[in-house]
Amino acid sequence: MLDTEGFRLNVAIILVNHQDKVLLAKRIKQNAWQLPQGGVNDNENLLDALYRELYEEIGLNDKDVSVIASTKHWLSYKLPVRMRRKGEPLFVGQKQRWFLLRFNGEDHQIRFDLSSKPEFDAWQWVNYWYPLHMVIDFKRQVYCRALRELSTYIYNNRKYNKLDHICR
Repeated sequence: MLDTEGFRLNVAIILVNHQDKVLLAKRIKQNAWQLPQGGVNDNENLLDALYRELYEEIGLNDKDVSVIASTKHWLSYKLPVRMRRKGEPLFVGQKQRWFLLRFNGEDHQIRFDLSSKPEFDAWQWVNYWYPLHMVIDFKRQVYCRALRELSTYIYNNRKYNKLDHICR
C-alpha cells in the first residue's frame, strides 16, 4: 500500500531475546544483513501486518513474542533512484512503523521455509546496536532513529552519545 507521497507502508521488527540480543537476518543469496520488515496490505492494521510478516519472514507467531513498544511516529527512507522498481509510479521508498518485540520461544523455532518466497537464509543474535554497522547506507538513519527511540525500553533511558558518529 502506497501513501500519497509514494511511500510504501511497512512494519519493521526489532526482535530481542532474553539477553537483549537482536535478531539480524541475511538476505537470501546475498551478503546483506537487515532487521525483518515488510509491507502493510490494503485493509490490514499494523498489528495484523506485524504478525503476518513475523510469520512469513522468520516463522514465528504472536504466541512466540511479546510486543514491548513501537515507534511513536512513522519513520521513512527513500530508495536510491537506481533501486526503484520500474512500473511503480510514485514509489519513492518506505514509511515504517517499528516494533520492539521480546522473543519468548527457542532458537529452533526461527525458520525461513514457511513462505513460498523466503527473504532470508541465515540469522544471528547480535548486540543491540550492531545492525547500524551492517545495514545498507540508505536505511542507516531510519535504523538509528528506531533503535535509539526503542532502546529506552531495553536500557532504562540511558543515552548513547557514542552513536553520534553513525547517527547524524
